[in-house]
Amino acid sequence: MTLDLTSVVIMTALVVNVSGILFIVETLLRRDEGAGRIWALGFLAAMLTTLAYTMWSQSDGAWWAVAVGNSAFVAGTGCMWLGCRVFNGRRMDWAAALVAGGVLAAAVAVAVEGPDGGDWAGAVWMFVGLLAFAAAGAVECLRGALREARTAWVLAAVLGFQSLYYVSRTTAFLTSGPDSPLFQNAFGTIPTSFLTVVLTIVAVVSTSVLRASRAPMRGHLRRSAVGVPKDGILPAESFADALENLCERAAWRGEIVGVTAVRIDDLEQISTAFGSEVARSVTDTWRTGVRRHAPTNALVAEDGETGLFVGAVLDTAIEARRQAGAIYRGLFDDLGKVGGGVIPVVGVGIALSEAVGYEPEALMRVARETASRASSSVETSVLMAEAE
Repeated sequence: MTLDLTSVVIMTALVVNVSGILFIVETLLRRDEGAGRIWALGFLAAMLTTLAYTMWSQSDGAWWAVAVGNSAFVAGTGCMWLGCRVFNGRRMDWAAALVAGGVLAAAVAVAVEGPDGGDWAGAVWMFVGLLAFAAAGAVECLRGALREARTAWVLAAVLGFQSLYYVSRTTAFLTSGPDSPLFQNAFGTIPTSFLTVVLTIVAVVSTSVLRASRAPMRGHLRRSAVGVPKDGILPAESFADALENLCERAAWRGEIVGVTAVRIDDLEQISTAFGSEVARSVTDTWRTGVRRHAPTNALVAEDGETGLFVGAVLDTAIEARRQAGAIYRGLFDDLGKVGGGVIPVVGVGIALSEAVGYEPEALMRVARETASRASSSVETSVLMAEAE
Protein backbone atom coordinates (compact mmCIF):
# COMPACT_ATOMS: atom_id res chain seq x y z
CA MET A 1 0.00 0.00 0.00
CA THR A 2 1.38 3.39 -1.04
CA LEU A 3 0.51 6.46 0.99
CA ASP A 4 1.03 10.00 -0.24
CA LEU A 5 2.41 12.64 2.09
CA THR A 6 -0.65 14.91 1.97
CA SER A 7 -3.02 12.14 3.06
CA VAL A 8 -0.79 11.12 5.94
CA VAL A 9 -0.40 14.72 7.12
CA ILE A 10 -4.17 15.26 7.04
CA MET A 11 -4.80 11.99 8.88
CA THR A 12 -2.29 12.94 11.57
CA ALA A 13 -3.77 16.41 11.89
CA LEU A 14 -7.26 14.94 12.29
CA VAL A 15 -6.25 12.58 15.12
CA VAL A 16 -4.16 15.18 16.94
CA ASN A 17 -6.81 17.89 16.67
CA VAL A 18 -9.70 15.67 17.77
CA SER A 19 -7.68 14.42 20.75
CA GLY A 20 -6.58 17.93 21.63
CA ILE A 21 -10.08 19.39 21.38
CA LEU A 22 -11.50 16.66 23.63
CA PHE A 23 -8.83 17.23 26.26
CA ILE A 24 -9.18 21.03 26.15
CA VAL A 25 -12.98 20.91 26.34
CA GLU A 26 -12.78 18.55 29.30
CA THR A 27 -10.30 20.94 30.94
CA LEU A 28 -12.77 23.80 30.58
CA LEU A 29 -15.73 21.75 31.82
CA ARG A 30 -13.82 20.54 34.86
CA ARG A 31 -12.45 24.03 35.54
CA ASP A 32 -9.17 22.24 35.85
CA GLU A 33 -6.11 23.82 37.37
CA GLY A 34 -2.43 23.05 37.62
CA ALA A 35 -1.15 20.11 35.58
CA GLY A 36 -4.35 19.77 33.52
CA ARG A 37 -4.05 23.31 32.22
CA ILE A 38 -0.39 22.87 31.27
CA TRP A 39 -1.15 19.61 29.46
CA ALA A 40 -4.04 21.36 27.68
CA LEU A 41 -1.54 23.97 26.44
CA GLY A 42 0.62 21.09 25.21
CA PHE A 43 -2.24 19.63 23.16
CA LEU A 44 -3.07 23.12 21.88
CA ALA A 45 0.54 23.45 20.72
CA ALA A 46 0.28 20.04 19.03
CA MET A 47 -2.82 21.24 17.17
CA LEU A 48 -0.94 24.34 16.03
CA THR A 49 1.91 22.10 14.85
CA THR A 50 -0.34 20.05 12.58
CA LEU A 51 -1.98 23.20 11.20
CA ALA A 52 1.39 24.76 10.37
CA TYR A 53 2.74 21.62 8.70
CA THR A 54 -0.46 21.23 6.70
CA MET A 55 -0.06 24.79 5.42
CA TRP A 56 3.55 24.08 4.52
CA SER A 57 2.63 20.94 2.60
CA GLN A 58 0.08 22.89 0.55
CA SER A 59 2.16 26.00 -0.12
CA ASP A 60 5.80 25.98 -1.15
CA GLY A 61 6.29 29.63 -0.25
CA ALA A 62 5.07 29.44 3.34
CA TRP A 63 8.50 28.79 4.85
CA TRP A 64 7.45 30.57 8.03
CA ALA A 65 4.98 27.74 8.66
CA VAL A 66 7.97 25.44 9.28
CA ALA A 67 9.22 27.83 11.98
CA VAL A 68 5.78 27.87 13.61
CA GLY A 69 5.41 24.09 13.36
CA ASN A 70 8.87 23.30 14.74
CA SER A 71 8.59 25.69 17.68
CA ALA A 72 5.04 24.54 18.49
CA PHE A 73 6.18 20.91 18.39
CA VAL A 74 8.89 21.66 20.96
CA ALA A 75 6.39 23.65 23.04
CA GLY A 76 3.95 20.73 23.10
CA THR A 77 6.51 18.26 24.41
CA GLY A 78 7.88 20.86 26.81
CA CYS A 79 4.40 21.42 28.24
CA MET A 80 4.02 17.69 28.86
CA TRP A 81 7.15 17.87 31.02
CA LEU A 82 6.01 21.05 32.78
CA GLY A 83 2.60 19.50 33.50
CA CYS A 84 4.29 16.53 35.11
CA ARG A 85 6.36 18.87 37.29
CA VAL A 86 3.23 20.73 38.38
CA PHE A 87 1.49 17.42 39.15
CA ASN A 88 4.41 16.55 41.43
CA GLY A 89 4.29 19.97 43.10
CA ARG A 90 7.71 21.01 41.81
CA ARG A 91 8.90 24.50 40.84
CA MET A 92 8.33 25.70 37.29
CA ASP A 93 10.38 28.90 36.99
CA TRP A 94 13.67 27.60 35.59
CA ALA A 95 11.94 24.71 33.77
CA ALA A 96 9.52 27.09 32.03
CA ALA A 97 12.44 29.33 31.04
CA LEU A 98 14.22 26.28 29.59
CA VAL A 99 11.17 25.32 27.52
CA ALA A 100 10.76 28.91 26.30
CA GLY A 101 14.43 28.91 25.27
CA GLY A 102 13.98 25.65 23.34
CA VAL A 103 10.89 27.01 21.56
CA LEU A 104 12.71 30.21 20.61
CA ALA A 105 15.78 28.30 19.38
CA ALA A 106 13.61 26.07 17.16
CA ALA A 107 11.95 29.12 15.57
CA VAL A 108 15.17 31.13 15.13
CA ALA A 109 16.96 28.17 13.54
CA VAL A 110 14.36 28.13 10.74
CA ALA A 111 14.35 31.91 10.39
CA VAL A 112 18.13 31.95 9.94
CA GLU A 113 17.90 29.60 6.95
CA GLY A 114 14.94 31.55 5.54
CA PRO A 115 13.02 30.67 2.38
CA ASP A 116 15.88 28.47 1.09
CA GLY A 117 15.89 26.22 4.14
CA GLY A 118 13.48 23.68 2.67
CA ASP A 119 11.52 20.99 4.48
CA TRP A 120 14.21 20.30 7.08
CA ALA A 121 15.16 23.85 8.03
CA GLY A 122 16.19 23.99 11.69
CA ALA A 123 15.38 20.29 12.11
CA VAL A 124 18.31 19.49 14.39
CA TRP A 125 17.36 22.19 16.90
CA MET A 126 13.83 20.85 16.96
CA PHE A 127 14.99 17.23 17.34
CA VAL A 128 17.27 18.12 20.26
CA GLY A 129 14.48 19.99 22.05
CA LEU A 130 12.05 17.11 21.56
CA LEU A 131 14.38 14.40 22.80
CA ALA A 132 15.50 16.47 25.81
CA PHE A 133 12.03 17.50 27.01
CA ALA A 134 10.56 14.05 26.36
CA ALA A 135 13.34 12.44 28.41
CA ALA A 136 12.81 14.96 31.21
CA GLY A 137 9.08 14.24 31.18
CA ALA A 138 9.68 10.48 31.36
CA VAL A 139 11.94 10.91 34.38
CA GLU A 140 9.42 13.22 36.09
CA CYS A 141 6.70 10.58 35.66
CA LEU A 142 8.74 8.24 37.84
CA ARG A 143 9.12 10.71 40.71
CA GLY A 144 6.92 12.13 43.45
CA ALA A 145 3.16 11.74 43.28
CA LEU A 146 3.25 10.48 39.68
CA ARG A 147 5.36 7.49 40.66
CA GLU A 148 2.47 6.22 42.80
CA ALA A 149 0.05 6.17 39.83
CA ARG A 150 0.56 3.26 37.45
CA THR A 151 -1.03 5.28 34.66
CA ALA A 152 1.96 7.62 34.90
CA TRP A 153 4.20 4.68 34.04
CA VAL A 154 2.42 4.46 30.69
CA LEU A 155 3.01 8.18 30.11
CA ALA A 156 6.65 7.68 31.10
CA ALA A 157 6.93 4.89 28.51
CA VAL A 158 5.39 7.13 25.83
CA LEU A 159 7.72 10.03 26.55
CA GLY A 160 10.72 7.73 26.92
CA PHE A 161 10.00 6.09 23.57
CA GLN A 162 9.61 9.50 21.95
CA SER A 163 12.99 10.57 23.33
CA LEU A 164 14.72 7.42 22.09
CA TYR A 165 13.07 7.79 18.68
CA TYR A 166 14.36 11.32 18.29
CA VAL A 167 17.82 10.31 19.44
CA SER A 168 17.83 7.79 16.58
CA ARG A 169 16.23 10.24 14.17
CA THR A 170 18.81 12.92 14.96
CA THR A 171 21.65 10.43 14.53
CA ALA A 172 20.32 9.27 11.16
CA PHE A 173 19.74 12.86 10.05
CA LEU A 174 23.30 13.92 10.85
CA THR A 175 25.05 10.79 9.57
CA SER A 176 22.98 9.79 6.53
CA GLY A 177 21.13 12.96 5.62
CA PRO A 178 17.40 13.55 5.19
CA ASP A 179 17.35 12.24 1.61
CA SER A 180 18.96 8.89 2.37
CA PRO A 181 16.89 5.69 2.09
CA LEU A 182 17.58 4.90 5.75
CA PHE A 183 16.17 8.20 6.98
CA GLN A 184 13.20 8.22 4.59
CA ASN A 185 12.14 4.65 5.34
CA ALA A 186 12.67 4.66 9.12
CA PHE A 187 12.53 8.30 10.22
CA GLY A 188 10.84 10.22 7.43
CA THR A 189 7.60 12.20 7.66
CA ILE A 190 5.28 9.24 7.02
CA PRO A 191 6.64 6.83 9.69
CA THR A 192 6.93 9.75 12.13
CA SER A 193 3.30 10.68 11.47
CA PHE A 194 2.11 7.17 12.34
CA LEU A 195 4.20 7.26 15.50
CA THR A 196 2.71 10.66 16.39
CA VAL A 197 -0.82 9.29 16.05
CA VAL A 198 -0.12 6.38 18.39
CA LEU A 199 1.71 8.49 20.96
CA THR A 200 -1.00 11.18 20.91
CA ILE A 201 -3.77 8.68 21.60
CA VAL A 202 -1.87 7.07 24.45
CA ALA A 203 -0.84 10.45 25.90
CA VAL A 204 -4.36 11.90 25.90
CA VAL A 205 -5.74 8.80 27.62
CA SER A 206 -2.93 8.74 30.21
CA THR A 207 -3.17 12.43 31.08
CA SER A 208 -6.97 12.25 31.26
CA VAL A 209 -6.82 9.35 33.72
CA LEU A 210 -4.16 11.11 35.80
CA ARG A 211 -6.24 14.26 35.92
CA ALA A 212 -9.35 12.26 36.86
CA SER A 213 -7.46 10.58 39.71
CA ARG A 214 -6.84 14.03 41.17
CA ALA A 215 -10.44 15.17 40.70
CA PRO A 216 -11.66 13.96 44.12
CA MET A 217 -9.05 16.17 45.73
CA ARG A 218 -9.78 19.45 43.95
CA GLY A 219 -13.01 20.10 45.78
CA HIS A 220 -11.05 20.29 49.03
CA LEU A 221 -8.59 22.91 47.83
CA ARG A 222 -10.78 26.02 48.06
CA ARG A 223 -9.25 28.56 50.39
CA SER A 224 -11.07 30.60 52.97
CA ALA A 225 -10.68 34.35 53.23
CA VAL A 226 -7.59 33.97 55.43
CA GLY A 227 -5.87 31.53 53.05
CA VAL A 228 -6.62 28.31 54.95
CA PRO A 229 -8.28 25.47 52.99
CA LYS A 230 -11.96 24.96 53.72
CA ASP A 231 -11.36 21.45 55.05
CA GLY A 232 -8.50 22.58 57.29
CA ILE A 233 -5.88 20.46 55.53
CA LEU A 234 -2.82 22.50 54.57
CA PRO A 235 -1.09 22.24 51.17
CA ALA A 236 2.31 20.55 51.22
CA GLU A 237 4.24 23.81 50.79
CA SER A 238 2.54 25.48 53.77
CA PHE A 239 3.11 22.40 55.93
CA ALA A 240 6.82 22.34 55.09
CA ASP A 241 7.19 25.98 56.16
CA ALA A 242 5.16 25.49 59.34
CA LEU A 243 7.06 22.31 60.24
CA GLU A 244 10.40 24.06 59.76
CA ASN A 245 9.33 26.77 62.20
CA LEU A 246 8.01 24.17 64.63
CA CYS A 247 11.26 22.18 64.51
CA GLU A 248 13.35 25.27 65.07
CA ARG A 249 11.42 26.29 68.18
CA ALA A 250 11.25 22.72 69.52
CA ALA A 251 15.01 22.27 69.09
CA TRP A 252 15.65 25.27 71.35
CA ARG A 253 13.70 23.57 74.16
CA GLY A 254 14.71 20.00 73.45
CA GLU A 255 11.11 19.00 72.76
CA ILE A 256 10.07 16.09 70.54
CA VAL A 257 8.58 16.82 67.12
CA GLY A 258 6.62 13.99 65.56
CA VAL A 259 5.42 13.62 61.98
CA THR A 260 2.84 10.95 61.31
CA ALA A 261 2.15 9.93 57.70
CA VAL A 262 -1.20 8.31 56.87
CA ARG A 263 -1.37 6.70 53.43
CA ILE A 264 -3.91 4.76 51.36
CA ASP A 265 -2.29 2.85 48.53
CA ASP A 266 -5.18 1.34 46.56
CA LEU A 267 -7.44 4.31 45.81
CA GLU A 268 -6.85 3.94 42.07
CA GLN A 269 -7.83 0.27 42.20
CA ILE A 270 -10.99 1.14 44.17
CA SER A 271 -11.92 3.72 41.53
CA THR A 272 -11.40 1.17 38.76
CA ALA A 273 -13.30 -1.63 40.49
CA PHE A 274 -16.15 0.25 42.20
CA GLY A 275 -16.36 3.56 40.36
CA SER A 276 -15.32 7.16 40.95
CA GLU A 277 -18.19 7.90 43.35
CA VAL A 278 -17.06 5.20 45.79
CA ALA A 279 -13.47 6.41 45.46
CA ARG A 280 -14.58 9.97 46.15
CA SER A 281 -16.54 8.85 49.23
CA VAL A 282 -13.53 6.94 50.54
CA THR A 283 -11.27 9.93 49.91
CA ASP A 284 -13.62 12.35 51.67
CA THR A 285 -13.93 10.06 54.70
CA TRP A 286 -10.18 9.46 54.86
CA ARG A 287 -9.32 13.16 54.79
CA THR A 288 -12.04 14.15 57.24
CA GLY A 289 -11.23 11.22 59.53
CA VAL A 290 -7.52 11.99 59.79
CA ARG A 291 -8.23 15.59 60.73
CA ARG A 292 -10.96 14.60 63.21
CA HIS A 293 -8.87 12.01 65.04
CA ALA A 294 -5.58 13.95 65.01
CA PRO A 295 -4.70 16.01 68.13
CA THR A 296 -6.42 19.39 68.29
CA ASN A 297 -3.17 21.36 68.10
CA ALA A 298 -1.64 19.24 65.31
CA LEU A 299 -0.93 20.38 61.77
CA VAL A 300 -2.63 18.26 59.09
CA ALA A 301 -1.43 18.59 55.51
CA GLU A 302 -1.35 17.07 52.03
CA ASP A 303 1.31 14.54 51.02
CA GLY A 304 0.62 13.81 47.38
CA GLU A 305 -2.62 12.24 46.22
CA THR A 306 -2.73 9.34 48.66
CA GLY A 307 -1.06 10.68 51.77
CA LEU A 308 -1.59 13.07 54.66
CA PHE A 309 0.85 14.38 57.25
CA VAL A 310 0.12 15.09 60.91
CA GLY A 311 2.76 17.18 62.69
CA ALA A 312 2.84 17.99 66.41
CA VAL A 313 5.05 18.55 69.44
CA LEU A 314 4.93 15.54 71.78
CA ASP A 315 6.01 14.70 75.31
CA THR A 316 7.15 11.11 74.72
CA ALA A 317 7.46 8.48 72.01
CA ILE A 318 4.71 6.53 73.77
CA GLU A 319 2.35 9.45 73.26
CA ALA A 320 3.25 9.55 69.56
CA ARG A 321 2.40 5.87 69.14
CA ARG A 322 -0.82 6.28 71.11
CA GLN A 323 -1.96 9.22 68.95
CA ALA A 324 -1.09 7.36 65.73
CA GLY A 325 -3.03 4.34 66.94
CA ALA A 326 -6.03 6.53 67.75
CA ILE A 327 -5.94 7.99 64.23
CA TYR A 328 -5.77 4.54 62.66
CA ARG A 329 -8.57 3.03 64.76
CA GLY A 330 -10.86 6.03 64.27
CA LEU A 331 -10.14 6.10 60.55
CA PHE A 332 -10.81 2.36 60.22
CA ASP A 333 -14.18 2.75 61.92
CA ASP A 334 -15.11 5.74 59.73
CA LEU A 335 -14.16 3.95 56.49
CA GLY A 336 -16.21 0.92 57.50
CA LYS A 337 -19.37 3.05 57.37
CA VAL A 338 -18.98 4.33 53.78
CA GLY A 339 -18.30 3.10 50.28
CA GLY A 340 -20.42 -0.04 50.53
CA GLY A 341 -17.94 -1.68 52.87
CA VAL A 342 -14.92 -0.94 50.66
CA ILE A 343 -12.02 -0.29 53.03
CA PRO A 344 -8.66 0.75 51.53
CA VAL A 345 -5.30 -0.45 52.79
CA VAL A 346 -4.13 2.15 55.31
CA GLY A 347 -0.56 2.55 56.50
CA VAL A 348 0.54 4.83 59.36
CA GLY A 349 4.21 5.75 59.84
CA ILE A 350 5.72 7.79 62.67
CA ALA A 351 8.99 9.74 62.56
CA LEU A 352 10.30 11.46 65.71
CA SER A 353 12.95 14.12 65.99
CA GLU A 354 14.74 12.16 68.74
CA ALA A 355 15.43 9.42 66.16
CA VAL A 356 15.61 11.34 62.89
CA GLY A 357 16.64 14.84 63.94
CA TYR A 358 15.00 18.23 63.53
CA GLU A 359 15.35 18.45 59.74
CA PRO A 360 11.77 18.85 58.37
CA GLU A 361 12.47 17.12 55.04
CA ALA A 362 14.03 14.14 56.82
CA LEU A 363 11.06 13.83 59.17
CA MET A 364 8.58 13.87 56.27
CA ARG A 365 10.62 11.45 54.17
CA VAL A 366 11.09 8.92 56.96
CA ALA A 367 7.42 9.13 58.01
CA ARG A 368 6.32 8.59 54.40
CA GLU A 369 8.64 5.60 53.91
CA THR A 370 7.55 4.08 57.21
CA ALA A 371 3.87 4.47 56.28
CA SER A 372 4.54 2.70 52.98
CA ARG A 373 6.12 -0.21 54.84
CA ALA A 374 3.21 -0.27 57.28
CA SER A 375 0.66 -0.49 54.47
CA SER A 376 2.33 -3.64 53.16
CA SER A 377 3.03 -5.19 56.57
CA VAL A 378 1.02 -8.22 57.68
CA GLU A 379 1.84 -7.67 61.35
CA THR A 380 0.81 -4.07 62.02
CA SER A 381 -0.51 -1.03 60.19
CA VAL A 382 1.21 1.44 62.54
CA LEU A 383 5.01 1.57 62.51
CA MET A 384 7.52 3.86 64.21
CA ALA A 385 10.75 4.66 62.43
CA GLU A 386 13.99 3.62 64.05
CA ALA A 387 16.99 5.92 64.45
CA GLU A 388 18.90 6.45 61.21
